[in-house]
Amino acid sequence: MKMAGHAGKVIVFVVLLLLVVGIGGAISDDDDGTTIDRINEEGPYLGIIVPNAFEMNPLLQSSSFVAHSDFPYFDFSGIATQLLISLFKLKGVLHYGIAGNANPQLEIGDVTIPRYWAHTGLWNWQRYGNGPENELALESNGDYTRTIGFLKFSDYNINATKHVNSSDNFLNNVWYQPEEIFPVDGTPEVRQHAFWTPVDKHYFQVAKQVEGLKLGRCVNETCLPREPVVVRVERGISANVYLDNSAYREFMNSKFNATAVDMESAAIALVCHQQKMPFIVIRSLSDLAGGGSSTSNEADIFSSLAAQNAVDVLLKFITLLSS
Repeated sequence: MKMAGHAGKVIVFVVLLLLVVGIGGAISDDDDGTTIDRINEEGPYLGIIVPNAFEMNPLLQSSSFVAHSDFPYFDFSGIATQLLISLFKLKGVLHYGIAGNANPQLEIGDVTIPRYWAHTGLWNWQRYGNGPENELALESNGDYTRTIGFLKFSDYNINATKHVNSSDNFLNNVWYQPEEIFPVDGTPEVRQHAFWTPVDKHYFQVAKQVEGLKLGRCVNETCLPREPVVVRVERGISANVYLDNSAYREFMNSKFNATAVDMESAAIALVCHQQKMPFIVIRSLSDLAGGGSSTSNEADIFSSLAAQNAVDVLLKFITLLSS
């Protein structure tokens, strides 16, 4: 596939390989590999990884998107990003979609480009009776750590306040843990730990030029309180949890300075980090995670707008990257 510029010109040296989950595929099970070989003859490519069809459709419907006649898109449902990187001749990965918002300073429709991503769903659950000064199980072996920090469940008892010591809670504490990775240029079988995974420095610098892009504000006659903006932020987080809780949202924002919260981006970040593949993530905010704003109950209305805004930023970014 190729991207057409805003003036109608085709950016001939940027060919996008769209890696999509949940859409009918173009490569059959009995393909002997010649299809992939034919694709790679035209590479290297920028790989676009999209979470689902809902977020993909605005890209396919864009006038800037011109599908290859033989390879309109590909379905690799269930196949890891690592395999996709190994199959295709890629020079970078662009991931986009919508996300929940943990930053009360931003609003629905805003598009965030975090500098770092972390997977916050890996915990060491500490035994009841132990506290922050007590070593975790297997910590001495290097399997677990207390360096990242913890969540104390009793801080969220309904009778707890910020000015009174919280009462006991049998759930005690959970300590956030880094992921283990084995870099392609590392020593075999020697693990490294990764928590905050940085996006590509050059990509992040280019993204600064997108910050003034005009974005959509209205769905039919329903409009957001202000014009959405594009903003580079410090951190985004992922976990296999749909974060619909305002207390945990506020904790993640205050503890980790998190803005975008989703379920996919950190996995892509970790694989690209392991494979030494440049990447960046563009996430448009579809709701304030857990509710609590004047527009939080209108997320269903504005999700399509958020997806379109993410695509608009993606297309502008590709134009800048290729210029």
